[in-house]
Amino acid sequence: MGQAEKINNLENEDVNNGSNTTNQGWTCRLVIASLFGAFGSSYLYGYNLSVVNAPTLYVKEFYNKTWNDRYDQPMEAASLTLMWSLTVSIFAIGGLVGAIMVSPLVKLLGRKGTLLLNNIFAIVASLMLALGEVAGSFEMLILGRFIIGVDAGIALSALPMYLGEISPKQIRGALGQIHSIFICVGVFTGQVMGLPELLGQESRWNYMFGIIMVPAVVQLLTLPFLPESPRYLLLEKQDAAGAQKALQAFLNKKDVSKELEEVQAEYRAQHSIHLVSMIELFKTPSVRWQIITAIVTMGCYQLCGLNAIWFYTNNILKEAGMDSNQIPYITLITGGVEILAAVVSGMIIEHVGRRPLLIGGFGAMAVFYGLLTIFLNLQTKASWLPYLSFGCILGVIASFCTGPGGIPFILTGELFEQSYRPAAFMIAGTVSWLSNFAVGILFPFIQGAFGAFCFMVFAATCMAGAVFLYFVLPETKGKTFVEISQSFAKINRVAVSITKEEMEWVAAKVKVENSDTQNEHGNVITEMENSL
Repeated sequence: MGQAEKINNLENEDVNNGSNTTNQGWTCRLVIASLFGAFGSSYLYGYNLSVVNAPTLYVKEFYNKTWNDRYDQPMEAASLTLMWSLTVSIFAIGGLVGAIMVSPLVKLLGRKGTLLLNNIFAIVASLMLALGEVAGSFEMLILGRFIIGVDAGIALSALPMYLGEISPKQIRGALGQIHSIFICVGVFTGQVMGLPELLGQESRWNYMFGIIMVPAVVQLLTLPFLPESPRYLLLEKQDAAGAQKALQAFLNKKDVSKELEEVQAEYRAQHSIHLVSMIELFKTPSVRWQIITAIVTMGCYQLCGLNAIWFYTNNILKEAGMDSNQIPYITLITGGVEILAAVVSGMIIEHVGRRPLLIGGFGAMAVFYGLLTIFLNLQTKASWLPYLSFGCILGVIASFCTGPGGIPFILTGELFEQSYRPAAFMIAGTVSWLSNFAVGILFPFIQGAFGAFCFMVFAATCMAGAVFLYFVLPETKGKTFVEISQSFAKINRVAVSITKEEMEWVAAKVKVENSDTQNEHGNVITEMENSL
């Protein structure tokens, strides 16, 4: 059989098996890496978002008592409020610091190495938060919140980068959504632990912070047994043998020549792998619109108003005539809806695609915000209107978690090739944490100026994001990183360095040639090493 005929047969085989590629991508090691990686990273971020709500009164009392013991006078109300606000908001400042640290860390230590180091921040923060009351130091609590913020800033960039680089293209979105699912699970766990029957008591609130170290220790014990990112090993460390072993472990097969060639195609498209800085990335014309897309997507992720939803939930439930003691249990419904929507998104993302879920999610949020504004302004007219308001809140949460809650992290990894990816995550993380901090500072003023109409501000933000993504964002489902970059070539006004057809032909040619030799793995490694 001739070479051309073999290539044609391989192409026809790929077409016939295309519908089954999603199921073929899942392996035991990929699942373990995503679960334990997300448990020690995404879960902690979600948990630390909600864990501070339940013990608010007890922590303020501790602050006041400590101040009184030191200076023989109680703390002024304004100072106490400022101290508590600092405790909550310094988490975002720490996150910003962590996001800035990501690029040099992943370059020096790798993706897995950065995640392992990050567990040290979580363990130290947990000890400071849990022992602050025993030591009589509110400074330990504030510093602990800052350090756990650094942990979150690193985790929210390093983990999506790791998952995106180890997963096959046909399940990259589904695997990436595990990050979002664990954030929701972490938020829900923080709500449950804050119930009075568990740790939401004056004598137990510090244990809520001690729990933080458990996921970090679990990840610290399990992640060393998993391989590093094959792309990092091959393209940045020039370790072709290590990259092949990592791919074989993650994909659970011996013949990984096609996957190695896909990585090599990215190397050829970039001509060399030189990790760029943030400044260099902004100056690169070929990624201009990818940067803009990542900034807009991550900015809308934080500025879409979900924090405002939590502010209004309790008031709406009170207006509905529900007992104040029962409201913490009812609000658990919101956490359950978060998890359910994130799981559904993970199940359908490889069938529906990133683009429809992201645009549809922001669009649906804008609609629910509009309805919520109407119901809030009319809820005194009828006793059943507050229930419609609560339904709109659940709609906003479900819409967010279906698309905008997790896909921005996946997109940031997909839109950029290897040499640009660390700097891109640094930019996206900086935008995310600055936006998070801005919402915390500005929302009280927005709410005071507009009242219930504040949701129209968030509706406009969501609609603007949806419109932008509709005109700019291409679908990235099932595409290689090189193919995604080529999708932006026209809007960036740059030449296409390697076409999709050329990539497919080379991959098929390599597969045919390797099938005719008995020492195929050695040849592939030699080819990679010579090229690098």
